[in-house]
Amino acid sequence: MSESLPNVVRVAIIGSGPAGLSAASRAGQLGLSHILLEKTDHLSDTIYKYQKGKRVLATPERLDLRSDCRFAEGAREYILGNWDEDAANNKVQVAYHAEVAEVTGQKGAFAIKTAKGDVFHAENIILAIGTQGNPNRMRCPGNDLPHIIYTVDDPEDFKDKHITVVGSGDAGIENALGVAEEALENTVTILNRSKDFARAKAKNVSDMMEAGENGFMSIRTETQPKLVEPGWLTLETPTGDEKIECDVIVARLGSVAPRAFVESMGIEFTGPDREAFPKLSPTFESTVPGIFVIGALAGYPLIKHCMNQGYDVVEFINGNTDLTPADEKDLAAIFEKLPQKKSVSEWLDYIRTRVRIFADVSPLQMREFMLDSKVGYYPKGEVVFYADEPGSSLFAIADGHAVVEIGPDMTVPIEQGSIFGEVGLISGRKRGATIRAGEDSIFVEVSRTAALKLMASVPGAKRVINRISLERQLLQIFKGGLTVEDLEPIVEDPAIERFPAGKVVLAEGDEGDDVYVVRSGSMVVEKDIGGKAIFLRYLPAGSYFGEMAVLSGAPRNATVKAAVASEVIRLKGQQFKEMLAKRPKVREATEAAVAERAAMNAFIESRKASYSSAVDLYSDTAGFIMKEGLGEATDALLIDENLCVGCDNCEKACADSHEGLSRLDREAGKTFAHLHVPTSCRHCEHPHCMADCPPNVIHRGPDGEVFMEPGCIGCGNCMRNCPYGVIRMEAAPPEKPSLLRWLLTGFGPGPGEPSPKWTKKKLGEEKPKKIAVKCDMCKGIAGGPACVRACPTGAAIRVSPEEFLSIARLEEDAG
Repeated sequence: MSESLPNVVRVAIIGSGPAGLSAASRAGQLGLSHILLEKTDHLSDTIYKYQKGKRVLATPERLDLRSDCRFAEGAREYILGNWDEDAANNKVQVAYHAEVAEVTGQKGAFAIKTAKGDVFHAENIILAIGTQGNPNRMRCPGNDLPHIIYTVDDPEDFKDKHITVVGSGDAGIENALGVAEEALENTVTILNRSKDFARAKAKNVSDMMEAGENGFMSIRTETQPKLVEPGWLTLETPTGDEKIECDVIVARLGSVAPRAFVESMGIEFTGPDREAFPKLSPTFESTVPGIFVIGALAGYPLIKHCMNQGYDVVEFINGNTDLTPADEKDLAAIFEKLPQKKSVSEWLDYIRTRVRIFADVSPLQMREFMLDSKVGYYPKGEVVFYADEPGSSLFAIADGHAVVEIGPDMTVPIEQGSIFGEVGLISGRKRGATIRAGEDSIFVEVSRTAALKLMASVPGAKRVINRISLERQLLQIFKGGLTVEDLEPIVEDPAIERFPAGKVVLAEGDEGDDVYVVRSGSMVVEKDIGGKAIFLRYLPAGSYFGEMAVLSGAPRNATVKAAVASEVIRLKGQQFKEMLAKRPKVREATEAAVAERAAMNAFIESRKASYSSAVDLYSDTAGFIMKEGLGEATDALLIDENLCVGCDNCEKACADSHEGLSRLDREAGKTFAHLHVPTSCRHCEHPHCMADCPPNVIHRGPDGEVFMEPGCIGCGNCMRNCPYGVIRMEAAPPEKPSLLRWLLTGFGPGPGEPSPKWTKKKLGEEKPKKIAVKCDMCKGIAGGPACVRACPTGAAIRVSPEEFLSIARLEEDAG
């Protein structure tokens, strides 16, 4: 690098991270006059601050690297060494200790003033400063205590400590893995507010899960900090508050753009949110001509993306108008079957400007997002999905419109620009209605993982999805008696609240008139009768409660609590009243429902002495559902112990239907009264096992079954993620002789899962690979689940939580 630095250049690059260094290297190779301004005394400060020995991943693998600097997966120190060499070889002109304080001027004549007072003049500016200098802070009480840190430089600085890492993106996971090394003897906990690790790379999640399985760290999902105290941290968990020892908190909650600095140059952002990004053209140019933005500041945090952008932006500045981005061919393949003929950039802009959830997505983010989505053409009348089908993907209408079948010969249109499928995304419930294309249409199908990532990174998209979801839930609840306009005041600013299992949402006798909609999870309703909590009803996602107090003005007449970890949307009671006042028919229907519930409450109160045992049993059954997590099941196996004779035909039939490995353990599990819940998959609304499957082989089938297709790599993540212990890692046993041969000759182990002794004898020294094994509801087998078909007494049945309650009540009443 030259020691004589120019002060008038064709392009000035601010920030020497992967994007900035790649841009400067391209300028050096093209012979463009340039200057790379770096505020520290070394290149790539973000990578430099990675923890010692950190392995840097070169993802996404499908994307080709386009840069004059080398980059492949490797240790932090190795990559930084390569980049120092590449910068020298590419004749990069660097000014160190050059922190930019002010940018003035216009295209062709910008003046860049540093904190030391030096001034550089440039025709164009490339802003590649990243966001790591502006991290998000913890928001709970105690967030200013000194043992909260926001980065880990060297894991060996922490020994024999209780460490909690808050944040489950790549940085948080990597820090947790670093301080969890066995030799450091730390007690490490990592917290994730949600079930899914949507922002992290698959390999990082896999390494974290393996560390958890080996006891090197505790992985806490659906958990967040509630109170920080010296030496202690109180957590809000799905089962209530919990206090743990904590000497150090590593807060890796992401970061945001240094907005004030960027806006001081005149650059506009996509929206008012703190997490918004600058508005950019497809060539990375901002709203200020001559100032270009690349890298994490543009919404692309992955290193390979950043380096490609650095190369591309300098080519654009140098007049290369024919250059297409490195991901162009992959995106072209996504759009090639659509009837209209547009370029990739035209399609991206077409979809982004016509769909509401993409309004705040930058063109660069749109490219990355579309790589994880599908775009399809649907002729008029074609079914997108049927009612009661499982599914958690989200659909956006880019062209045409969709129609929802709400009854015989009754449909409701969904206009272009809107979305559908959001209830399955948020609550995990089956599709609520059949949806068809109302005309020749183009729909974008967004996978659950991509949708969660979109909601996490683009606040505007999250608001739109939440609002539309609430509108649809309310419209469905009130059977089409309302319009979107009626709901406008109610859905303008709803409060979303999270409740762990067993937490009371409303207490009987409380004052209040707010109405609640169950967004995800489920609730149970109880009434105090004679000092005992008596179960009244079960409320799945999509239900609402609290309206009785709105109409009567009386205190709450029942207690509502979360059956499993749940989210509810709280609507203001006064606005709810005003809405009902405008729609008399809706008010009449609501009053009729309230009267029916009131009559039920009065009936229970009046008859409690005559059938208290049945009511008690029903109430205890509801409690059992909450305790065992059956509230999030869609299909659970039950065995009626009044009928079961212990023949184990269910286990044997399961094994013989699945390569000799049984998917259920009849004797294991919990029992309530005469109903036994054996160890078998519940096919949850939001399957925990699907949250982190690196090869993506766990799916939900057309009948709601959660199954595994071939391709399991044996990582064990699904087994570790399942809270109910219904997945095991097993190797398929050798093929058994046929049942007929066993009957005639006695050769072989007979029906069911072969004994370990027989398997070992047949395999010898061979050690086949273990894969995940779980119930798939006998997907693809005629007649349905083999365990149910094989039961000679009818003791084995498969039911939902609502049916579980009904069976318990009806059979007790019959007895």
